[in-house]
Amino acid sequence: MRVLAEVISWVFMPLLMPLYALSLALFVPSNQDYFFNLDCLYTLDPEKKWGLMYMFFVFCVAAPGVSFILLQRKKVITSIEMEERKERSIPIIIMLAYCLALYLLFIIKVGPGSISKFVLALPLSGVCVTAIFFFLNRWKKVSIHAAGTGIATGFILAYILHHVQYELWMFSLTILISGLVMSARLYLEKHTLLEMVLGWLTGTLITFAINYFY
Repeated sequence: MRVLAEVISWVFMPLLMPLYALSLALFVPSNQDYFFNLDCLYTLDPEKKWGLMYMFFVFCVAAPGVSFILLQRKKVITSIEMEERKERSIPIIIMLAYCLALYLLFIIKVGPGSISKFVLALPLSGVCVTAIFFFLNRWKKVSIHAAGTGIATGFILAYILHHVQYELWMFSLTILISGLVMSARLYLEKHTLLEMVLGWLTGTLITFAINYFY
């Protein structure tokens, strides 16, 4: 059982959750039923879809992942999982910086009105969630795993509410994954229930609000 919990923790690690959520929006059929249908990611050309996946992978997975490995080698953090609350401030700031860089890159290179608002709102959500986590971390070791699943949940919920045609199972899937991840983290005794719930609610509510009202 412990092995399964560890596998779940790594497969659904926080760095990967925005990429999972984005892939659902890009490749699962949906339709806004508007004339321009600009915010529907499913209707993008395949080349643009994979371009977005590449950009999010670089800024949300590869770059921060390498940065965390370097921090561990420099003994700034003792583990990639950052189990010590006091070690989390620098990694959180690094993640915030990469999310902000991706957001600004889209703003400068593409600009609002030329791309789906969800492409801009997702990295902006990462900026806001990590900023809040920076301050919450001074009080509690809030679960970053739970926040990651919360970001995916909030994003997918906001996305499908902007469409008349969508697959409801996408939202159900994010809820299921959230439950699995939080159960795994609790089983591994990495967090308390309060730390899990606080992390998930922060990720979900902030991400939903930004993506829905952007």
